[in-house]
Amino acid sequence: MSLHFAALLRRHGLLVAFALFLALVAVQAEAFLTPSNVLDVLRQVSIIGMMALGVTFVVVAGRLDLSVGSMLTLLTVIVVDRTNAFGPGLAILVTLLAGLAAGAWNGLLVGVFRLNALIVTLAMLSFLQGLTLAYSGGSNVNVADGTTWFAAFGRGSLWGIPAPVVIFALSAAVLAFVLKRTRFGRAIFAVGGNETAATYSGIDARLVVFAAYCLSGLTTAIAAIIMGSRVMGAQNTIGQGYELTVLAGVILGGTSLLGGSGSIGRTVLGVAMLGFIQNGLLLMGYPYYVQWLVTWGIIILAVWIDLGAKRGRILA
Repeated sequence: MSLHFAALLRRHGLLVAFALFLALVAVQAEAFLTPSNVLDVLRQVSIIGMMALGVTFVVVAGRLDLSVGSMLTLLTVIVVDRTNAFGPGLAILVTLLAGLAAGAWNGLLVGVFRLNALIVTLAMLSFLQGLTLAYSGGSNVNVADGTTWFAAFGRGSLWGIPAPVVIFALSAAVLAFVLKRTRFGRAIFAVGGNETAATYSGIDARLVVFAAYCLSGLTTAIAAIIMGSRVMGAQNTIGQGYELTVLAGVILGGTSLLGGSGSIGRTVLGVAMLGFIQNGLLLMGYPYYVQWLVTWGIIILAVWIDLGAKRGRILA
């Protein structure tokens, strides 16, 4: 019985700790679990969550994508600027294509040319931030027409549910099906679990990794559309630091950094947990920088648990 409890705690320890945290904050802050605050938190994490959906595919495939923060910045500037120039419809299309192109470039270097994912995406982070400054001339941009229908993506609602939450939920449902029920999803798991064996099984690992990065770029583009619509503008640093928060949500959800395991459902849960933790800390009066310290601690703890579980399976 004690061994069973220990195994259960090792597998779901973060969930137990999160439940205790919710109870603690709910006692100290009455507004924490009210419907309005819950919806606010879900609205806030929808942008991070949207990005995390694509990054989950990359991580399950055994790679990393640290460029999504700068990519979000560039794409948000593009969608806002092009909305002023062409209108929302064409601006959204251009943004989606730009996100797909950025993801494809990462996929080409990492998947096809076999370069190190950490180095490539870190370099891409710097390149995209520089490209943003060059594109905008160092100036922030705002949507000129405040009444445009573009605002619906970030500020609208459907049956009382914020539009970003609806978009995130629908995207998560579609990508969960893709990851679990399609040949591409199974190939992602195979490549992340054992790339050599996957290659001998007839899977084109290079193409699979390339497609995973393309998907990451596409989901980041959708997140940029939501961000631009919500703020109705874009700053040149609007996505700064998001790459770490996205990775923290993915890891917290239980997706292994070593590849081969994870799910969209876990990522959604991990992102939601991170959002409620940060919101709870603010409601309890802790300064904003504490969120970064807690996020760091969560990443370290989640990676430690993941590596411990992997070692246990290997030794077994």
